[in-house]
Amino acid sequence: MTLLNETHDPARKSWVDSANGHDQFPIQNLPFSIFREANAQTQWRGGVAIGDFILDMAKVAKLNMFDGAAQRGAQAAGETSLNTLMGLGATTNSALRLALSNALSEGSALQGALEDCLIAHTDAEFNMPCQVTDYTDFYTSIHHATAVGSLFRPDNPLLPNYKWVPIGYHGRSSSIDVSGQAFPRPIGQTKKPDANTPDFGPCQRLDYELEMGVFIGQGTRLGERINITDAEQHIFGMCILNDWSARDIQAWEYQPLGPFLAKNFASTISPWIVTTEALAPFREAFTRPESDPQPLEYLTSEANTQAGNLDIELSCLIQTEKMRQSNQAPQQLSQSNFKHSYWTPAQLVTHHSVNGCPMTPGDLLGSGTQSGPQADEAGSLLELTHGGKQSLTLENGESRKFLEDGDSIIMRAHCSRDGAVTIGFGEVIGTLLPARP
Repeated sequence: MTLLNETHDPARKSWVDSANGHDQFPIQNLPFSIFREANAQTQWRGGVAIGDFILDMAKVAKLNMFDGAAQRGAQAAGETSLNTLMGLGATTNSALRLALSNALSEGSALQGALEDCLIAHTDAEFNMPCQVTDYTDFYTSIHHATAVGSLFRPDNPLLPNYKWVPIGYHGRSSSIDVSGQAFPRPIGQTKKPDANTPDFGPCQRLDYELEMGVFIGQGTRLGERINITDAEQHIFGMCILNDWSARDIQAWEYQPLGPFLAKNFASTISPWIVTTEALAPFREAFTRPESDPQPLEYLTSEANTQAGNLDIELSCLIQTEKMRQSNQAPQQLSQSNFKHSYWTPAQLVTHHSVNGCPMTPGDLLGSGTQSGPQADEAGSLLELTHGGKQSLTLENGESRKFLEDGDSIIMRAHCSRDGAVTIGFGEVIGTLLPARP
């Protein structure tokens, strides 16, 4: 488990003035992305957020100002993808974080050299932070699972395995893209309950899913298992994830093998990956109701019980085409928190590898829709509209049961706690386009 250290010190300030008091990217955060100058053909490279600026890690690496593991990390962070940096492991990544924190702190002798390595967020565009080598989506919110299960099995919403095993399925990494993704409405087979044959055409019940993504860092070989006591050493960091869902296609196709075309058409992630170490001040105890079965031994450790969960506040907003044309700001649909998750990131990694499945730097694990215990904490329209039976009325008079063409969904996340500096994940935006003919 990552411990608090000087990089988390709330009193630490940066010579980058905008970082001090920044609600997303203070010096206590230092998340990573892949960026380049907007509307330019310069090379993509790694960057670190500090206030209103991005520290160009390719330039930093060329300055050769760090030593040992920190310099190796800086060189990897300056590449066109973060996969190499992820694979260097927690020790190297921690050394780089400390070196960057010291270099960006008030009074640093490196200020003069690093000032030339800054570019404003507003002058940059972003690419995928890494090559997503494999993608697995889990189902960790018991509140979401219960709400959805109640729509189809009112008397028995949770299947017998839910409280015993982290439920997941293997998804498609080729359709994952960074914030700003716009994609056509998916097409597939659907079947009405009273019909004898299925229909083929555009999805009519397109939904979003408010999730967090967990990126694997140091990998393993085939046959190796990750012990839960070591699991977080294999997690590089986390991002926001919108794992879009075609509900009507899924209802027809998902039995017996699970999601397929209903889930592989698009997934959108935020450009910034907040590292595991940056999240250390926002740890929560992991508990289960006494009446629930407790996790099996391989999914249990003292560290996971004491601080395996994370307090991450989540929000989801919508901006329709009509709202954009009227210059109306996005409207919030719901708020939730990752701490309601029924399984921790360490448990997901442990279970994923328990049969010897090799883990690779850049593997992405989706948390599944993150819904809280209250109705307004639902992480999907399926829940908010009770399966499409009740319309949501927006402030401009529009109504929604599911998404319409031109709708943009915006998701945000941040961590806030007394005695710690607030840090954020930025945001992820995705837009639904009309189906292609």
